[in-house]
Amino acid sequence: MNRNIAVLVAGIAALGFASASYAADLVIETPDASAIAEPAGGWDGLFIGTFGSYASGNINVPADIDIKGWMLGVNAGANFTLADGIVAGVVGDLAWSNITDDELIVPPGAFNINWTGSIRGRAGIEIGAFMPYMTAGIAFANASLLSSDDGTEIGNNTHIGLTAGAGVEFKATDDLSVDVAYRFSDYGALTYGNTDWDFTTHQVTAGLNWSF
Repeated sequence: MNRNIAVLVAGIAALGFASASYAADLVIETPDASAIAEPAGGWDGLFIGTFGSYASGNINVPADIDIKGWMLGVNAGANFTLADGIVAGVVGDLAWSNITDDELIVPPGAFNINWTGSIRGRAGIEIGAFMPYMTAGIAFANASLLSSDDGTEIGNNTHIGLTAGAGVEFKATDDLSVDVAYRFSDYGALTYGNTDWDFTTHQVTAGLNWSF
């Protein structure tokens, strides 16, 4: 009788050990939530770039004078993801310009925009490799007025105004993106000779940005 009880106890112990081992195999370790890093957005980080633009607009002196020309420049900035695909950023640019009055002022006189720049905020939506965005900020432009008598400089001013627009940027590679945008800029009035001159431009831009 004692031998039968001993065999039964041994069997129960063996079955319990086997069950415990099987249950241990089914345990799935749950990773520590604090160790899971939030993935960074595809647009996060610093960038530098280069761009070309075509601009047209008007000088208001009291009569309207058309202006147009090309620009070539560089830009730099940073993007960071806020939440739910919302990307915020800041960008600054500086460009050489040959925007002029297209000889509506009698040559050798001319109103020339020599360079432009801006410091802007950006707000975009990440849609895979694409990021449509809106932008606005402060615009700068240096301009000079030449005399129609002998081409001497009557005045040279750096205007400060406002700019706003929209664009779309899309990834060509992980580090290279193409940026296409439109901006309207109002540079305000400053005095040339005895007259206040102010001007506005419509600018279409295409450029390349390198992120790092």
